[in-house]
Parts: sequence; structure tokens; C-alpha cells
Amino acid sequence: MADPQVIATFVIISFCFALVLLLKKDTIAPGFKRGLAIMAVVMVSFSFFLILYSFFTMGR
Repeated sequence: MADPQVIATFVIISFCFALVLLLKKDTIAPGFKRGLAIMAVVMVSFSFFLILYSFFTMGR
């Protein structure tokens, strides 16, 4: 798998992206908001997968 620092960076960036979307949801244009929300959901879901995968392969 990838370097652990790369995985940690991706996880932090995806959660920060989702947090910014939640905090600034009133200032984002409605047509643009849906695409960003879908992208955030995909990134956060993949982050959870990477976290779980890292835990299961930690001892190898």
C-alpha cells in the first residue's frame, strides 16, 4: 500500500474539506454545492476505508 504519511495526509485533507463544506454551506452556490458534497462523501468514505485497512494490516 501507499506510504503511511500519504494516507494520513489524505485523511486529514478529506476531513478538513468536509468540515469546510459544512461550515460554509450558506455561502456556496446551490448548483456547485451538490458536486462538492458528493466529492466530500466519496473522499471521507475512502478515508474510513484507508483507516480500517491500515488497522488490519498494521502487524504485517
